Amino acid sequence: MTEKLKLEFAPGCFDDFDGTQEELQELIAQLHAMLEDGTLFEHSEPVSEEESKAIQRKIADRSSRQ
Repeated sequence: MTEKLKLEFAPGCFDDFDGTQEELQELIAQLHAMLEDGTLFEHSEPVSEEESKAIQRKIADRSSRQ
């Protein structure tokens, strides 16, 4: 039996979200539904190593400012 996947969001990852609280909740619910039915991976694109490093730097910068 495979381990059930869990979707976690980093603190502050939606700070720049431009929408209402209801729209954000709907987006999060859609992401969870896509994880459950497997379509999350069908609609995903790989992140290059360079992009991954840039994301990690941005997260680290935000963490150091808090």
